[in-house]
Amino acid sequence: MNWTQLLSTQRFKIKQGHILATHAAASADGTAGLRSEFHIDHDRVVFSSAFRRLGRKTQVHPLALHDHTHNRLTHSVEVASVGRSLGNRVGAMLQAGGFLPPLATPFDIGGIVQVACLAHDLGNPPFGHTGEYALRDWFAQPERTQLLEGLSVAQRHDIQTYEGNAHGLRLLTSLEMYAGEGGMRLTAASLGALVKYPWTAQTCPERGKFNVYQAELSYFRAVAEALGLPVRGPEQWARHPLSYLMEAADDICYAIVDLEDAVEMDILDLHEFERLLAPIVDPDKVWQIREPRQYAAALRGTMVGRCVKDLADTFMRHHDALLAGELPLKDLIAGASPEVRDTLVAAKQLASDKIYRHRSKVVTEIAAYPCLAVLLDTLIPAVRTFCLQGAAALSHRQHTQLALLPRSLVPGLSLYEGYLQVLDFVGGMTDNHAARLARDISGVGIL
Repeated sequence: MNWTQLLSTQRFKIKQGHILATHAAASADGTAGLRSEFHIDHDRVVFSSAFRRLGRKTQVHPLALHDHTHNRLTHSVEVASVGRSLGNRVGAMLQAGGFLPPLATPFDIGGIVQVACLAHDLGNPPFGHTGEYALRDWFAQPERTQLLEGLSVAQRHDIQTYEGNAHGLRLLTSLEMYAGEGGMRLTAASLGALVKYPWTAQTCPERGKFNVYQAELSYFRAVAEALGLPVRGPEQWARHPLSYLMEAADDICYAIVDLEDAVEMDILDLHEFERLLAPIVDPDKVWQIREPRQYAAALRGTMVGRCVKDLADTFMRHHDALLAGELPLKDLIAGASPEVRDTLVAAKQLASDKIYRHRSKVVTEIAAYPCLAVLLDTLIPAVRTFCLQGAAALSHRQHTQLALLPRSLVPGLSLYEGYLQVLDFVGGMTDNHAARLARDISGVGIL
């Protein structure tokens, strides 16, 4: 791989089923030249409805009543801030080493990573990762096996494995802005930096996660070709180097900020948070801050700053391996200094022990399963009837059920496309919307 291709500003659209390259985004407000291509990407993500919905989606604490805890929106904004800092720092080091193309700047690297970070959670369903498991669990039940008949093997993998990463790419390239015609049409560089798992569900089922549904495979193939991503097998590519910075920014934030939220909610003692960060943060330098919330924020801010410097250095140490698509590490954190690596690992373990299994979280996670099951029970059988037998075969009840979908089903829709349309609808819901709708259509409290 080379940086000239990896920073590609190429955009793509879909016309009559064909993936076509487009020219640079045009400015409608006379500001041409004042925004880089990556600034345009940033603005398209920020002004999307999918981004706004993150404000009502779970980060760690489902349906949290505390105003100071994070949701997916605040998390994404903070990850983007850390990602931009990481990108700018790496960009400056790439420029100093003579690696950047002539017209590229360090801020282009920061801008690309920032866009990827802003978009990295767009595909998360209601109730976070528990929502993913609940949607998968519904399709995995033996009594629903017949609902998968008529799908190809690859399509079954997609439908049975709701994956937030793949749905995020789908939102960006198929659903938002130019729906069905290339989505937001972001630059190839921003899409490449977003994709942590550049393969399909059926390619690497043992890995669990993937980024590309069959529906977006042709689009991503064009993006990968523009970026020069090495092909690793059928429907599988090497990762874009900047995706490791996006991943690192996300890991830093959820490892440290989740604990800060726990302190805010009295789930974790402030002194335990302080002891965790002691190898990195000298409490004597922030001891004068007496207010507990500000003190926790100072600890977190100092830790994040150290991580940015350390992981940027790690990226540059492995620069050649990253360009070859052969990083000999699980992620950048695995190659960080022992102090940073061990502290982040300990933070994740502490969160697992004291936060993720806290009763307030567990109860809502359990409720997510029947909640999402009500929605799928209502929609999937009706969609199957429509796709395989046509509208005339629908019962009155099924007609009414399909009226819930924001987009009407069109004649000739394949079963795969129909099921994806349901997953687009359910997966795009906020926690509150899913909970209310499931309650309302179940008949509970109708009077």
